Amino acid sequence: MLHASTRGLVSSVKMFSAGALALGLLAAQPASAVEIEYWQYVFESRVHAMDELIKEFEAENPDITVKQVTFPYADYQTRVVAAKAAGNGPDVVQLFYGWLDNFVAGGLVQPLSKEKFPAADIEKDFFPIVSAMKRGEDYYGLPTAVRSMALFYNKNLFKDAGLDPNKPPQTLDEMVKAAKATTKQDSAGNFQTVGMALDIARQDHNWWREILIRQFGGEPYSADGTKVTYNSDGGRKALEFYTGLQSGEKVGQEGFMDEGQAAFRAGLAAMVIDGTFRLASFNTISGFEWGVTELPAAPDGTRSNYASYFANAIGGTAEGEKLEAAEKFLAFISSEKAMKVWLEKGGELPARKSIALSEENLAHPVYGPFIRGLTYAHTTLFVDEAAQRQITIDMVNSVLLQGQPVTDALSAAAAKEQQLLDKRKAN
Repeated sequence: MLHASTRGLVSSVKMFSAGALALGLLAAQPASAVEIEYWQYVFESRVHAMDELIKEFEAENPDITVKQVTFPYADYQTRVVAAKAAGNGPDVVQLFYGWLDNFVAGGLVQPLSKEKFPAADIEKDFFPIVSAMKRGEDYYGLPTAVRSMALFYNKNLFKDAGLDPNKPPQTLDEMVKAAKATTKQDSAGNFQTVGMALDIARQDHNWWREILIRQFGGEPYSADGTKVTYNSDGGRKALEFYTGLQSGEKVGQEGFMDEGQAAFRAGLAAMVIDGTFRLASFNTISGFEWGVTELPAAPDGTRSNYASYFANAIGGTAEGEKLEAAEKFLAFISSEKAMKVWLEKGGELPARKSIALSEENLAHPVYGPFIRGLTYAHTTLFVDEAAQRQITIDMVNSVLLQGQPVTDALSAAAAKEQQLLDKRKAN
């Protein structure tokens, strides 16, 4: 039988052991997790890709949880602004590179840490278009994926028109010829099948601005993006070519099936110019076989492309431990690992050159044309992407719907856009 003092000692040892065990278990558990919010607009393939990346990130960082918040595209920017005003904005936020000036002016994003995201590393590892996220000496965000454009074509409609489905058009002249061959109209002149799906509000405004203008010998803007230079012979020829596809060649019509990509998906458009982000949607097509090729070159062989991207940035309200967690998450979703997931899940091209320019990707029948296009692509230095796009839409509509001469429409658009650029520069 133990002495009372001995029993007390044993009891104390047991209590100490239990306490030590409890402390050990607590030590084995991560400290209370920091929760950060990642915001992006609703685009199904991207949302799924981010869900997967968040799981991987949280597994590697058990002390951080990430909540993904999504909004419809039409409401997205408004929601970000409202959240910032209320003092509870996102910690990591997705934005189109062309929105950057508006986001910076509104305090919606903050500069990246130069220590954690050195500019020299960014410029060495990423495609040069990443510089569109730089203002002064500061980078404000990094892309996970980049986009370029290509020509999608319906092999079944090509074959039905007597065209070789394995030889897509390589020049603008060949494209127009193929479009004429595949266009079908009823006796009243209504389109049943269009040779080209035309949609100035979507990707065609980029096709005209950064590609056709250059292919016809012009430049859309000065090198620093502060001067509109498309009111030129090259700009005129580019606008005549684009509007002529409807008014002269009659191979398509704005508004056919509402959207160009919808007409192509329905098998009612032989060709459409679109971006890599459309791959996930087009991969679900089962009614016909489609292919993709580099954008057609000009008659003299000049090629051009438009590259763009959505970047991820640190929210303007992130600070303290949330800021540290947000920086870790941004580094993760900008890593090579994340870019591989983005390519597999959403079909968007890796933003790091080492991943995108692999021999396998360059030779890929679908990814290859887009990746090769990146090597000669241009990125518009938008100051207000929505406003600048609307100016182009209005210009094209004034020619097609109001009968305004091309030269007048071009001159009016250039003057209006220059006012926009001057106003932003003054601010």
